[in-house]
Amino acid sequence: MPWRVGPQARKADVRPDPYAVWMSEIMLQQTTVATVKNYFRRFIARWPTVRDLAAARDADVMAEWAGLGYYARARNLLKCARAVVDEHGGVFPADHAALLNLPGIGPYTAAAVSSIAFDLPHAVLDGNVERVMARIYDNHTPLPKAKPILMEYAQGLTPAKRPGDYAQAVMDLGATICTPTSPACGICPWREPCAARLAGTMSELPKKVPKKAKPTRHGTVYLGRRADGAWLLETRPKKGLLGGMLGWPGSDWVDTTLPHPDSAPPVAGDWEEHEGSVRHTFTHFHLILRIMTADLGHNTEPNQGTFMEQTKFAPSDLPTVMRKAFDLLHQDATPHKKRRGSLL
Repeated sequence: MPWRVGPQARKADVRPDPYAVWMSEIMLQQTTVATVKNYFRRFIARWPTVRDLAAARDADVMAEWAGLGYYARARNLLKCARAVVDEHGGVFPADHAALLNLPGIGPYTAAAVSSIAFDLPHAVLDGNVERVMARIYDNHTPLPKAKPILMEYAQGLTPAKRPGDYAQAVMDLGATICTPTSPACGICPWREPCAARLAGTMSELPKKVPKKAKPTRHGTVYLGRRADGAWLLETRPKKGLLGGMLGWPGSDWVDTTLPHPDSAPPVAGDWEEHEGSVRHTFTHFHLILRIMTADLGHNTEPNQGTFMEQTKFAPSDLPTVMRKAFDLLHQDATPHKKRRGSLL
């Protein structure tokens, strides 16, 4: 993993960079390692220090984050970087309480930075560690109620010596051996003391409260392109889903049955409904978006959004749900279909 310090470097007493540890932990929240690797490399290459990130334009950071999801993390990333520069002279504090006071850093991230970057004995409790602890102690209390108990177990096992290496080892154990299904107990270094293995309950743990069914929301997005190739886009409000991200103008997303809720177009034009719809799933709901398209004139004055010149527009700058709308329009713009192919 690009944010890890390898064994040889550790032998030479090279410490992990707190900035890299913090960056990786924020990105890894609700996101897989495989997805995060390239994003992490790009961020570190473009903003190699916390001072560089703090000085970055919000729009540039949000565009670089596009596709990684959970966009509040990107906003908090900037807030935290600027707080580290303004309040701590550009140096992450080697103090657990001080880390907790930084924007966007909760108990898990504070513990990860404390232990991995500064070798402080704070237990790190992510989903992998929760699973390991529940199985080691054969604890059947369902999550999330079990979290305080599992934290107590994890803290009790955290050593005073090399707690950062230990924390990463337990996370890796859960990710590679003590997996959610079919754990490889035969090669597990904690095979002997594992109470769940002895009881034969390892595949049942950790217990979880059944999830509620996600509601489905509907909305409309408007993809309009001016005759000179400029696209009609908007920057979403900083608060709320996709806050601060570039996107297509559109309606609110509401809990309703089909047909999609009516909404006013962002500008007068000959709007047509595109065949097919965008489907996307967020943490708490499913979303279905109707796509409306129009070719717009040179002198069009929008009442929602602004035009972005074709040379400045990159679909990769859009969050995933907005890029899906662009991709659907692009894929379906074939000569034999009755729709506005000139948009593309």
